Amino acid sequence: MSQHFPPELLYADSHEYVRRNADGTVTVGISAFAVEELGDIVFVELPEEGTQLDQGSSFGTVESVKAVEELVAPVPGTVLRRNEAVLASPEDLQNDPYGDGWLLQLEPAPDASTDGLRSAAAYAAQVGRT
Repeated sequence: MSQHFPPELLYADSHEYVRRNADGTVTVGISAFAVEELGDIVFVELPEEGTQLDQGSSFGTVESVKAVEELVAPVPGTVLRRNEAVLASPEDLQNDPYGDGWLLQLEPAPDASTDGLRSAAAYAAQVGRT
């Protein structure tokens, strides 16, 4: 898998990404680096729509044949949608983490900040993929 990190995204140290959408919502997923590290993904657990997430709180898990990784909210907000396709077919996450493999769409909290998130270049440097 290529270690390309789309430059329009912001990345958390815990490997989640945030995409700002034109309508003011954000899409959350996990990076290709995290997907590669996990290996074959067999199960994804995500919160129900309407769930309130605090920045830094756990919002689910991704389970592979090697490990179970906790998902951490990169921004605070309310879950508008969860990717039901990924719940049914975890391989979508593995095959296309930045497209069909997104996890949640959130309505960010009014005071949501992306200050703790990294640019694609800074994230690539963090994971040693520059």
